[in-house]
Amino acid sequence: MLDAIARLRRFNRAVTRAVGALDTSFLGRGRPLGMARVLQLVRPEGTDVALIRDKLALDSGLTSRFLRSLEREGLITTATDPTDRRRRIARLTDAGRAEMAAYERIGFDSAARLIARAGSRADEVVAAMDLIATLLNRDQLEIRSADPDSPEVGFCWQSYFDELALRIPATRTAKFTLPDPGADSYRPPHGRCLVAWSDDLPVGCVALRPLEATTAEVKRLWVHDSARGQGLARRLMQAIEDEARGMGLALLKLDTNSALTEALALYRATGWRETAPYTGEPADIWLEKRL
Repeated sequence: MLDAIARLRRFNRAVTRAVGALDTSFLGRGRPLGMARVLQLVRPEGTDVALIRDKLALDSGLTSRFLRSLEREGLITTATDPTDRRRRIARLTDAGRAEMAAYERIGFDSAARLIARAGSRADEVVAAMDLIATLLNRDQLEIRSADPDSPEVGFCWQSYFDELALRIPATRTAKFTLPDPGADSYRPPHGRCLVAWSDDLPVGCVALRPLEATTAEVKRLWVHDSARGQGLARRLMQAIEDEARGMGLALLKLDTNSALTEALALYRATGWRETAPYTGEPADIWLEKRL
């Protein structure tokens, strides 16, 4: 354990140095890292100051100082929310958007140089970073509705199809078309599509499409390798079931394959029961759950 702790502390020190966390001018833009992160979370359409404070785990005094400094620079504005006077909303100015674009360019180039240093092991390094970042962001992971034709859903669904092809031989020659020609069935009011986000990266998905008046089918449950073992699949299933209840549905169905042992164990542990087949290959197990 001491060896693991020593290795973690070495890792922390290396990352702190590499990302410039100790610099008084993060990425050479004249502000410390904390202030730059506050600026990064402010959106042109407005961001609740309390959300910024909570996301960065800052105390209210430090958050206020950072915001005042950014206001003095003309990068943001803050104002009371007219619909709830207890809330303050921060918004990027035109100058703020330009400054964020500069941060993005410099940050991208810096990250690219760091990955290049890994050489032939770059894929391993990125996978390790994904795992660590997803673990550290576990308490901030969000599940949100998404359009089935959006880039994040396309990424998740393609990853899902790729995994099926690896694990179920019968799907290797199947043709999966993206954008999905049946995407409308996953849009409200017909169906739903949910994506799990770790910071600004999609790490999981699940979808729902109608079968009959009060029956729908759960489809395309997928979790990124870096987010597995953290209960995300269960959260996604609970979220899609909650959506189904809100739609007034009475029965959910799904089809799966016996090769997907982890998913099958989750379904059975959460109240899904076997039912008659209603689709063909590559499915070999059919389940349903009454809501």
